[in-house]
Amino acid sequence: MNKFPHLNPHGTPAFKDSQLSKVTELIRSWDGKETVSNFGLLGLPLSKPSISHSGACFAPTIIRKALQSYSTYAIEEDVDLNNTITDFGDVAMHVTSVAESNKRIKDALSSILSTHNSMIPIILGGDHSVTAPSVDAFSKVKGNIGIIQFDAHHDLRNLDDGGPSNGTPFRQLIEGGHLKGKHLLQIGIRNFSNSRNYFDYAKENEVTVLTMQQVNELSLKNVINDWLRNVKSEVDAIYVSVDMDVLDQAYAPGCPAIGPGGMTSETLLDAIRHLGTLEEVQAIDIVEIDPTLDFRDMTSKVAAHVILNFLLGKQKK
Repeated sequence: MNKFPHLNPHGTPAFKDSQLSKVTELIRSWDGKETVSNFGLLGLPLSKPSISHSGACFAPTIIRKALQSYSTYAIEEDVDLNNTITDFGDVAMHVTSVAESNKRIKDALSSILSTHNSMIPIILGGDHSVTAPSVDAFSKVKGNIGIIQFDAHHDLRNLDDGGPSNGTPFRQLIEGGHLKGKHLLQIGIRNFSNSRNYFDYAKENEVTVLTMQQVNELSLKNVINDWLRNVKSEVDAIYVSVDMDVLDQAYAPGCPAIGPGGMTSETLLDAIRHLGTLEEVQAIDIVEIDPTLDFRDMTSKVAAHVILNFLLGKQKK
């Protein structure tokens, strides 16, 4: 008989329903062995390069916490998620050096992917600067990369006014030779969030730009499918990057760069679920959540649903 009854180990849910499975039951911490799941979770807690104040370095922990709130069952599709996820933990960032932090991201993801080539990484930022080293690592393993970016901003800022930051990742990738502009689809670009110079740069480099007005007027699935048909023969894999400020501020109060006129969470989740069904889509990152600004973890909970809908799409295909 237990000498100390009614005690649960730390982290054990206060209540367990024997007839309901939680998402966290699918997640396994990596034990250092060779066998991993089809999906891998990796936290990149970096926000020092943000051009505005940001606590996005805290987001990986809070998004993981948000996943604890949800079950594995999707009632609309009558599907129970059953793919396990290997959680590789977080990349340890350098205290002061952004360059060293980026190197650590690249080295860690390169090592994981080179050992587990078929695993699909689910990357938790951090600010949007983490996408540049992540795609650099991803492309070295996968080959030619196409990117579908959900964002209010182009993130094509020049590198002369402040060096690499959360506003420059896609310019870094284009100018670094890791990405061709015509292999980048930007979805949700908004009024009063960019400059003509950066829109001109996008056009000059053949980036496909879909504004929020076009998102509202067109079928997003059709746009994605048409773009993919045009680039499919030229790329080996698609990387999806979700900047949560693509959402209207009503849905994402925890983004440093919130604003009106953005996407609804329903539209974003529907698109992510569709992308999950596409075999070419082999990685996703979620960035730009500052939990210190959020209200009741609303934005992190949307991020959790981005992960769940991506997994749902992958399971349905």
